[in-house]
Amino acid sequence: MRVLFVALLLAACASDPASGAPEALPPAPMTLFDFDAPDAPTWTVEDDTVMGGHSNGRVEVSGGTLRFTGTLVTRDGGFSQTRAQRRLDLSEYSAVELRVRGGGRTFQVEVHDGAQIDGKDVARRGDFPTTEDWQTVRVPFSSLGATVHGEPVEAEPLALDAVESVALYIADGQDGPFELEVDWIRAAE
Repeated sequence: MRVLFVALLLAACASDPASGAPEALPPAPMTLFDFDAPDAPTWTVEDDTVMGGHSNGRVEVSGGTLRFTGTLVTRDGGFSQTRAQRRLDLSEYSAVELRVRGGGRTFQVEVHDGAQIDGKDVARRGDFPTTEDWQTVRVPFSSLGATVHGEPVEAEPLALDAVESVALYIADGQDGPFELEVDWIRAAE
């Protein structure tokens, strides 16, 4: 009898009182990149040298973390990024979360869905701060700004069911060395 009572109580708590139907639970966070995984995708670097700049970045995965390091030079450019190609359906999620540390500089996460305007890729990026200590940062998809070559543009909403790649980006306007360590990246409600 006690088991039946507990089962009925749980069912009542999990249902929508208006419809009598069970409420849908939010999806559990989905790990996008775990740097301990042997099948982790390759991360590549692109710097402002593609447009005559002088920044340089490096990326390595070691000891279960991704390390994105280099030197930012704002003259004639001022950016460096590392990117991994990976097809993802993030339509059940509202944000990307990262466990990071980075010495106080501001980085950006980019989620790319293949959108283009006039044949140029639309970048959708959102800032996240770093500290000397490990922290989990959250970047809502709704906060990602759309740009083409760094200039804001009006673009269609991000197609979360058609994500093609994720990138980490630095363009904070500060000359000098940078370092970002990433323990994991996940999609979350």
